[in-house]
Amino acid sequence: MFLVCVATQGLAVLGGTLAFSLPSGWLAWPALGCFVLGLALYPIAFLRFDLGQVRSGAGEQWVAGGTLAISALAGAKLLAVPAWRGTALHDALRALTLVTLALSVCWYAVLVFAEARWPRLRYDMRRWATVFPMGMTAVATLSVADAAAVGWLRTPGQVLLWIAVTAWVLALAGLVRHLTAHSR
Repeated sequence: MFLVCVATQGLAVLGGTLAFSLPSGWLAWPALGCFVLGLALYPIAFLRFDLGQVRSGAGEQWVAGGTLAISALAGAKLLAVPAWRGTALHDALRALTLVTLALSVCWYAVLVFAEARWPRLRYDMRRWATVFPMGMTAVATLSVADAAAVGWLRTPGQVLLWIAVTAWVLALAGLVRHLTAHSR
């Protein structure tokens, strides 16, 4: 469900990155369209999401948060478009990006609580769907800190990055243990 939003925001991230890097800024407008479309698709996906996944899911619940994180990253990339600096569009985009990041971090907190409350310690291949959104939240936080000029976000972004690296190592260790146990 959320992968449609992730794919759309992925295009916005790419378009925003290229719009900043290329001499012609025309690509910023289609990237902005993808950003807005991705945000519009999110509530539709969320309404179809089973909230019971927060307690027992193996990854989809994290993708719900990762979608918000990649949306914040897309917003950060679009904030860097030189032609929009100092405009009302830039101000609105900054506010929307900060709100999206805040929602992502709030969802992250809910999921961390759920992981502590209802631990799922057995390895499941779908747990890799946890690792990507954790990393995306860290990258989004660090990117928004710079793009939106909110320097204090760098520290939480770095903390989230180390948490994501730890989750990746744990998922890798679970995979190795799983493969070792099933190769005998």
